[in-house]
Order: sequence, then C-alpha cells, then structure tokens
Amino acid sequence: MQDLNDLYYFAMVVDHGGFAAAERALGIPKSRLSRRISQLETDMGVRLLQRSTRRFAVTDVGMSVHRHAQTMLAEAQAAREVVDRLSAEPRGVVRVSVPVEVAQTQLAKILPAFLDQYPKVRLQLHVSNRRVDLINEGYDVALRVRSKLDDDGSLVMRSFGQIRQLMVASPQYLARAGRPS
Repeated sequence: MQDLNDLYYFAMVVDHGGFAAAERALGIPKSRLSRRISQLETDMGVRLLQRSTRRFAVTDVGMSVHRHAQTMLAEAQAAREVVDRLSAEPRGVVRVSVPVEVAQTQLAKILPAFLDQYPKVRLQLHVSNRRVDLINEGYDVALRVRSKLDDDGSLVMRSFGQIRQLMVASPQYLARAGRPS
C-alpha cells in the first residue's frame, strides 16, 4: 500500500494547479513534493503527472487517482469531525462511589446542575461508606472525606476543599454533664 501522505501531496498539487502553488499553500518545498509524487508514481507503476519546466498536466490515470484521493481526504476529514464532536461533549456512563453523608448533603445540591450541563452523561452512584477498589470494581470516580490525601501513586487525587469540624454542646447539656477539660 502506498504512503497516504503521498496521495495527500498529489491531491494538493493537483488542487493548487502545480508544485509552486502547493508549496506556498502547504509550506513544503517543491523538491520534496516532487520527490514524494515521483515515489507515488513508482509505487503505483503509472505516470500521474506530465511535467516539464513550463508545463503541468494531470494524466487520465492521474485524474482517476485524484478523485479517489479527494474522497479519501474527505473521509479523513469526516472522521476527524466525528472525533471532535464526540470529544467536545461528555457522554456515557460514569460510575461514582460516594459516602452516605456526602451524597445526602452535597450531591443533592450539585447533581441537577451537572446533569443539565451534561445531558448525555449517565451517573451510576454507589452510596456507601465502604472503601472501594476503583480499578477492580470498575469505578471511574470515588469521592472521599479524609483528613489527608492517601499516598497511592496509581490514582489521581484532588482535594475539593476543607471542612472545619466543631464539637458543640448546648448549655443544658453542659450544665448536666459538665464541661470537658
């Protein structure tokens, strides 16, 4: 199979009407373009272009190859657009493990906005205080409350914030039980 880049160069030379115009459009030296198209002709065993110092013409076989090269380039562009479109908008199932307290107090506040912003994402929530093995149990994300980040080099961890914990007691309780020392 020939080098697909050579087909691209050939199509660009034909589309731009010659080597000099293709050189200006692509920023690739004429000598390199000429060499690559000569290699393509050798690989195919046909003459695609009739060229001299003053004249440039596409052969009949070259016209056929050019049509196929244009189709190939259009399909490559379409494939790129599909990838860009699918990459631009998050989609699919995201498996999330979250502690009970976080699910009850935090997720209820943020999930509606998240799902509105990303309608093609489906969440599978596992609400439990059990520590899960993300990889072996197939989770994409685990939210955890910890006093410090675990030192696990195999996972990416981020701190989303800090929570200040306070111990409080009512005056009635303190009157009955006494103040801690």
